[in-house]
Amino acid sequence: MAASAVASGLVVVDKPAGMTSHDVVARLRRLLRTRRIGHAGTLDPMATGVLVCGVGRATKLLGHLALDTKAYLATVRLGAATSTDDAEGEPVRSADASEIGQAVVRARLAALSGDIEQVPSAVSAVKVGGRRAYELARAGEQVTLPARAVTVSRLDLLELRRGERVTDLDVAVECSSGTYVRALARDLGEALGVGGHLVALRRTRVGQFDLTTARSLDELAADPALSLDLDAAVFAAFGARSIGAEEAVRLSHGGRVPAVGMAGTHAAIDPDGHAVALLSEQGGVARPVLVLRPAGGS
Repeated sequence: MAASAVASGLVVVDKPAGMTSHDVVARLRRLLRTRRIGHAGTLDPMATGVLVCGVGRATKLLGHLALDTKAYLATVRLGAATSTDDAEGEPVRSADASEIGQAVVRARLAALSGDIEQVPSAVSAVKVGGRRAYELARAGEQVTLPARAVTVSRLDLLELRRGERVTDLDVAVECSSGTYVRALARDLGEALGVGGHLVALRRTRVGQFDLTTARSLDELAADPALSLDLDAAVFAAFGARSIGAEEAVRLSHGGRVPAVGMAGTHAAIDPDGHAVALLSEQGGVARPVLVLRPAGGS
């Protein structure tokens, strides 16, 4: 039989404001007493909400999870544009936005929905010549990023609040991976002619993981446990096929097993109910794309 795994799985964190995603990983390493932790889907320090982290062998699982759709609650301030497209940047221009009407706001939000071309923020994590754009921007270099295709499947106005020369909008966003909500705030402000930036962002879902399974760092400190063990994480994310004991051994060594006609990446489950590997079929055989329980437990 394939070797048993050490404690591995996913921790879904409700990230607090003021911490980087790396800060969260560092805290988890202390709480869970292991250094083998990684995260998927970086959140900016000002943002809060769902951050999916892998522990042990599940760090390798992160790259195979379908985390390509995300949902947010955001607050956009109309009336000022900033150097970073969010509240942490310096104001670069302003205009009186206190009388912007709901109808025109909804129309401009609709224009930013669907399949669009978006220019990422200059302080994004997009790489330019091997370096992150935000590193270049903070070093004072001019950063020009090309537009790229993204999908905004939902961009709805939830509430509008008036202030002195500004209007704040609470919006619900559902989008593809690679979409920058701060860029949506910037582009909305530009379209309305008054400037705009992001003042609050809360991620409510990444793929199939949402706030119902997320725990705060304080809750994790009181009960340092996985949200989903390795098997539960695999069962939640992938289709599965059953395999015999001999096939489990073969897969644990990186070997192949006969195909059964399953499309896409799926899990192989041994007679004890454990996920041994993720498989992909081609040419009548199923090959491991990730061995979850390798022989020898490495």
